Formats: sequence, C-alpha cells, structure tokens
Amino acid sequence: MNQADEVLRLAEVRAAALVEGEPDRLRRLLHPEFQWTSHRGERYDRESYVLANTRELRWLKQRLEDPEVTVVGDTAILLCTVNDTVLRAGREAAFRMPVTQVWVRAHKTWVMLAGHAGPALD
Repeated sequence: MNQADEVLRLAEVRAAALVEGEPDRLRRLLHPEFQWTSHRGERYDRESYVLANTRELRWLKQRLEDPEVTVVGDTAILLCTVNDTVLRAGREAAFRMPVTQVWVRAHKTWVMLAGHAGPALD
C-alpha cells in the first residue's frame, strides 16, 4: 500500500470511529496538537473535538467523496467532499461539504494534525 492509500485508509478508519462513537479509537488517530475548524467556524483541540463528536453528536454516516491525497515528505493533505448524517438533540441532519485534512507521519504511522470543514453545500 502506498502512502496516499494508507492516509485514505486511516481517514476512513476515522470516519468509522465517528459513526461507531469510539472516543479512544478516534483519539489515537489524532495528533496531540490536533486542531479542527468546523463548518460553523468553531475551533476544537483534540479533547474538545473527541468529546463533541462522541458525546454531543451521534454520527450516523460519514462518506468521503472524490478523495485526493497529496504526500510531501512526512505530511499528507487529503481533500474531499464529505456526505454526513448526524443526530443532534434528537434531530437528524444531513450535510455535504468540502473537507481538508492534514496528516503527519509520527512514529511510523499517520495521525491527523489539523482539519477544516465547510462551507456546507446545498
């Protein structure tokens, strides 16, 4: 498996961890200095991101559409469109939006360092 395929595989493992509500599995995929900006402009560090996405929100689906991975040294950028379905406060919502994920190689594996979602598409 080449590096781009490995990053994409781990991005799909991350999506599955969201859907399965597995905080420890999700945390292991995120760099300790992880940062995320949501489609609403909210900013999260690793712990606040894990809590928000495993306690406050229930993921029903996340599908990565048209993923493109570029690897330069120990850094990889994943660009895609996500197709999400979530449950928040008992209400189901669907979103489709561009996402950028930044992955870095640490200790012979890839972890996500940063990401940005949005804006939401019609």
